Amino acid sequence: MPIRINNITLDIEEDISLIKKKVSKKLKISEKEIKDLKIIKESLDARKKNTIKFNYCVDIEVDNKDEVKIVSKLNDNNVRIEDNSSLEKISFGEKKLSSRPIVIGLGPAGLFSALMLAKNGYKPIVFERGEDVDKRTITVEKFWSNGILDKNSNVQFGEGGAGAFSDGKLTTRIKDRRCDFILEELVKAGAPEEIIYKGKPHVGTDILKGVVKNIRERIKKLGGDIYFSSKLENIIHKDGKIVGIVVNGNEIPCESLVLAIGHSSRDTYEMLHKSGIYMEPKSFAIGVRVEHPRELIDVNQYGKYANHPKLKAAEYRLTHTCKNSGRGVYSFCMCPGGVVVGASSEENRLVVNGMSYHARDKENSNSALVVTVDPNDFTGTSALSGMEFQRHYEKLAFDLGGGGYKAPLQRIDDFIKDRKTKMLGNVNPSIKPGYEFAELKNCLPSYVSESLLEGFCAFDKKIKGFGSGDGIMTGIETRTSAPVRMSRNEILESISLGGLYPTGEGAGFAGGIVSAAVDGIKVSERIMEKYSPLER
Repeated sequence: MPIRINNITLDIEEDISLIKKKVSKKLKISEKEIKDLKIIKESLDARKKNTIKFNYCVDIEVDNKDEVKIVSKLNDNNVRIEDNSSLEKISFGEKKLSSRPIVIGLGPAGLFSALMLAKNGYKPIVFERGEDVDKRTITVEKFWSNGILDKNSNVQFGEGGAGAFSDGKLTTRIKDRRCDFILEELVKAGAPEEIIYKGKPHVGTDILKGVVKNIRERIKKLGGDIYFSSKLENIIHKDGKIVGIVVNGNEIPCESLVLAIGHSSRDTYEMLHKSGIYMEPKSFAIGVRVEHPRELIDVNQYGKYANHPKLKAAEYRLTHTCKNSGRGVYSFCMCPGGVVVGASSEENRLVVNGMSYHARDKENSNSALVVTVDPNDFTGTSALSGMEFQRHYEKLAFDLGGGGYKAPLQRIDDFIKDRKTKMLGNVNPSIKPGYEFAELKNCLPSYVSESLLEGFCAFDKKIKGFGSGDGIMTGIETRTSAPVRMSRNEILESISLGGLYPTGEGAGFAGGIVSAAVDGIKVSERIMEKYSPLER
């Protein structure tokens, strides 16, 4: 069994080869006795800008030694024997499937649900309303260049889901054995091996698209079938159980349906609501994208080590609780060295998002700066009231931008001083397909604008120049998470329909690529525990 050692630190100027020496010293053994050394986690400690360090967790195997004896002698909380057991074995059910399991959506939840089913002999069928990632990329680039929107294949819909046109962030706060499995599968499909151990791993849009395509091909080789430009239009049920679905006008028998539709499939939400699928409105956050020179963020975060070859574009995470309202203001989906892009999925409604390539080497860094909203802020009591809330403000943003999906844009200092921007400073907007100067308070609830004002003041004290200078804000960001949650029972089925497994961000049970993938795996496990494989 390997020995796991935490808190091995290297100064920024120390070479990574010194890890072995530091481990041997800590364990009081010679370097020659270390048979194998594997980095489990690398994180950056930049709290003290003049003494930036890298912190490592490593696993080692020793040659001809009793690992337990070595660890027990040290009596050190940072050293322990590690059980590297992989995913638990699945106990397959005995019930026979009357039809192949179907997965709706090929974002992270749908992709990994289908992969697990395929790996275990269940031959899933996947329907994705958008295009495959290559065709989708062409369609999205056309939208960014000419403002012509495809309602079924765009930044939100298509192979890879919304995450395919973001930063490919793989950070998650959940602790689940499935997370390691997901990272390993991504590496097998072409992601950089460093995502296994980086403290804040990311893939980047440019690489992630190829990774997704490789996993898709693997699902097919394992017996799955995948269909693009195939939209779920209806669910057929009888006696409280699903018996079929309608896709592109065709009725298809279905006993087990994994519903991984993503957080923006509003027409699907409407169809499900009319079909009697229980859901309820949930909290999310709305706001703007803020954009600053990458150099400004790097200097604030790294000090004299900004531009050091070992450091990539700097990240930040900002939070503030407003004094009077108690609302939270926070940065979200931070894209170091990235760009801001149009991310609309409905006609005449505008929403923006951030995106980075793997190198994170663009001139600006951006993040969403958002304010929490909850069902008390929505009009009416419908399960879809949060979705209609999003639509209302996205329409205001579209009109404020003058149409053509150009985004309303304002300098941060002009927003603070309550005046319309007339000219830019030293920050060049990256937004595609374009922008128009406007007062962003006109496409946001007043309490959101007030909270952002307080947030900018607080954050400027943490990052000098964040709430002043030439920084810009682009509106609006509304798709931080799903506006609904589809309630599930203990075996992860919809509480209102047997055989329906809502999963991922669209069902309200995840908040990012990895957590969505984990949830997709969980529902596939429930299906496998109930039914026997179609082939083994």
